[in-house]
Amino acid sequence: MEIFFRILIAAALGAAIGFERERSRKSAGLRTNALVAMGAALLTVISLSFGGPGADPSRIISNIIVGIGFIGGGAILREGGRVTGITTAATLWVVAAIGITVGMGFYREALFSVGVVYFILTILWLIEKKVGKKMIYPSLRSDRSEENHGEL
Repeated sequence: MEIFFRILIAAALGAAIGFERERSRKSAGLRTNALVAMGAALLTVISLSFGGPGADPSRIISNIIVGIGFIGGGAILREGGRVTGITTAATLWVVAAIGITVGMGFYREALFSVGVVYFILTILWLIEKKVGKKMIYPSLRSDRSEENHGEL
């Protein structure tokens, strides 16, 4: 029963983060984040439970992180002078880490991490939006970008 509990908790925590992404109308929303967390937890639990003597669960965990990095890379797009999807990719990566954390049985740490992620995606976004209007990123603009396109 403990294995099933871990999988369900991971899916719920991933869905909590996915809810914010869904509300923000991002491509990786509720279902994607729930599935990433659940899959990471499932693979972690399997590596811990059924690895046999001498098994190294860190090998599965490191491959989860690499695999999610590959998926996250697909979420990053370049549109003209703008790059989008970096936060989505980072969110998928941290959701996988939260799934691994739940799979390892560290529930409090996973719940705390979800709170920190939610803070970053909501409160820090508001601060960034307010401060960002006053900043222009020099590496993203050309000499004529402000003349022709306004603020970035």
